[in-house]
Amino acid sequence: MNQDGNSRKLMSELNLTPLVDVMLVVLIIFMVTAPLLMQGVEVNLPETTARHIKTREDPLILTITRKKEIFLEKHKFELETLEEKIRNIFENRREKEILLKADKDVPYGYVIKVIAQIKRAGIDKLGMVTEPVD
Repeated sequence: MNQDGNSRKLMSELNLTPLVDVMLVVLIIFMVTAPLLMQGVEVNLPETTARHIKTREDPLILTITRKKEIFLEKHKFELETLEEKIRNIFENRREKEILLKADKDVPYGYVIKVIAQIKRAGIDKLGMVTEPVD
């Protein structure tokens, strides 16, 4: 009994509606932001039947656009400074791995120049990113 003289029972049920509402909002946020988390710059990749590479750490993604612009993740660099930048980035990383995404219209010779800079920077593993053949 209360002080008022009314006898009320305590409600022992949980109200899950607010929890479900919050979870739906979080789910919608993740669904909207997930496509934005794609790394790198958009390029037209060449097609191949090769299988994908499994990695332990998140590899650095180096992108070469059709206009011969070089991006490490989303930061633009010039070919002349690329070796030094890669050395600085991988100075404290155990796994020295880069994935190279080159537009299919970039001349082969330019891609080889970029690969040479990557190798001179001391990178152990270099993977080429391609699109699967349909």
